[in-house]
Amino acid sequence: MKPVLLIASLIFALRTDHVSSQKWVNLVNQPVTPPATRVSWTAAGNDLNVNTVSAADAQKSSEDECDKVMNLSASQRCEFVVTTPDCAAEDGFINYPWITFCLLTPQLLPLGIFLYVLWLMVLFLVLGLIASDFFCPNLSAISSSLRLTHNVAGVTFLALGNGAPDVFSAMAAFSRPQTAGLAIGALFGAGIFVTTVVAGSVALVKPFTVASRPFLRDVIFYMAAVFWTFTILYKRQIELKEALGYLGLYVLYVVTVVVSTYVYNRRRARSFRGPLQNSDFTHDIQTADSCTENLNGAIQVHEEEYEPLIPFTETTSKIFLKAINPVDTRTWRRSHWGWRALKIIQLPFEVVLLLTVPVVDTDKEDHNWKRPLNCLHLITGPLVCVLTFNSGTYGLYLIKGEFPVWLLTALIGVFLSGIVFCTTTNDHPPRYHFLFSLLGFVVSALWISTVASEVVSVLHLLGVILRLSNTVLGLTLLAWGNSIGDCFADITIARQGYPRMAISACFGGIIFNMLFGVGLGCLLQMFHTGVVMLEPEGLLCWVLAGALGLSLVLSFVLVPLQCFHLTRAYGIFLLLFYAVFLTIALLTEFGKIHT
Repeated sequence: MKPVLLIASLIFALRTDHVSSQKWVNLVNQPVTPPATRVSWTAAGNDLNVNTVSAADAQKSSEDECDKVMNLSASQRCEFVVTTPDCAAEDGFINYPWITFCLLTPQLLPLGIFLYVLWLMVLFLVLGLIASDFFCPNLSAISSSLRLTHNVAGVTFLALGNGAPDVFSAMAAFSRPQTAGLAIGALFGAGIFVTTVVAGSVALVKPFTVASRPFLRDVIFYMAAVFWTFTILYKRQIELKEALGYLGLYVLYVVTVVVSTYVYNRRRARSFRGPLQNSDFTHDIQTADSCTENLNGAIQVHEEEYEPLIPFTETTSKIFLKAINPVDTRTWRRSHWGWRALKIIQLPFEVVLLLTVPVVDTDKEDHNWKRPLNCLHLITGPLVCVLTFNSGTYGLYLIKGEFPVWLLTALIGVFLSGIVFCTTTNDHPPRYHFLFSLLGFVVSALWISTVASEVVSVLHLLGVILRLSNTVLGLTLLAWGNSIGDCFADITIARQGYPRMAISACFGGIIFNMLFGVGLGCLLQMFHTGVVMLEPEGLLCWVLAGALGLSLVLSFVLVPLQCFHLTRAYGIFLLLFYAVFLTIALLTEFGKIHT
């Protein structure tokens, strides 16, 4: 029963917030020519040229695209964004073009850009908060309920949890042909950033010998994914079999990890006539487990110091108020002022998430069972699903023109909440408590998808205003925003003495992001447009793909030549490589380097 529920929730969550590209392209009913989306990246400032390939539209110009608004006078821009379908906020909840060109005066445009950049930082902060505090714990609880092994959970649920912002951002970008360049730029840009800046920083902080087999395996599979994408860009189209090939390649990667680890463990066990204790993969897993156990043990001992000597029973209202309070007074007093500032920014978002997303924590004795709050989640969680799925289109739908779907969902939630409240106690979680992790997984995935859609919308608007291509915005702002948290986390892990774990996370996560981001994003797009046509018209796309391929080839060659020992000199080389790449990419974007 549990695997069936898990598969159903995965299918529902991964298809969230997908908006049909038919809302942005004009389809003509031609029985002989199927529609297809033509996506083109340019390196001279044009964001994206999107046309629908059909017999009637083949000669139609793209003069109504939203990126042409900056070519008009200030008095004409508002009318243009109101009447242009490409400027409609159909994939998000905020109409940024209308706010920029209708609500703000031209003199306030610099202030608007500044506020958009701040808002973008807040959105990245919220993405990290949802993924780390709500999405990942529920994934961990699901894997524990299914009793998955460490290696299977690591390359499936853990990869999904760590790469959720990247994958959902790519899916949101692919949902609109006008922003598909963001997905390519972000996935390639994040790959270069992680394999050079993050890996180089880890080598600088803690020189070490990398695990040879996992390193070669990950580099080979990632090179295969990059080569596949390079071939597709050269062919200028993505067909259904190629989109499915991305997902199939990741399945092959998972099978390779599981089988190779099993075979290697058996061989080592026979050699030593005992259980394996020293393999590369198992060593990393055991290190992670020991680190987590030590941390959890320290937290548990710390919390026990503050437990009362005489036990008492908390009231239902006190349990509820304590559960929705995101600030621990003891942690607040010990924390740095920077952490406090970020906590204040996160506070309103965290309260909303606590009220809507259930979290099952298997590390706690009661699995984080909060009876009054979990009963409320049965009402608020489904409401979030219907009001965020497809930008709230289905939630606002009226049944027979009278009864809204969101009200029916709320009534069903109230009924279920009443049953759970009357049949459970505050002290012990029910046997079906694991179902709350499935609900939390779906709701947090929808929140991530919603925030990712807003990130893509803001980046697209900044590209329109600043006359920057979506590709360069993807490889810089979007890639940095999604990867900076992983960068600091991996550096921290390396400083604590676990550099092998950090370098494994560098390569393992980006494989999932690339294969699922492109494969699933294009697959969802094909459900409505058929074959996705790609038409790179400038050098930037090829510079991006070539730089990522070159960095992987250099790692594949240089690391074995150093006997898999990463020195500080190699870390400096990787950082310089990224600096050179970024310089060439920006020069190409601004037309200083051209064919």
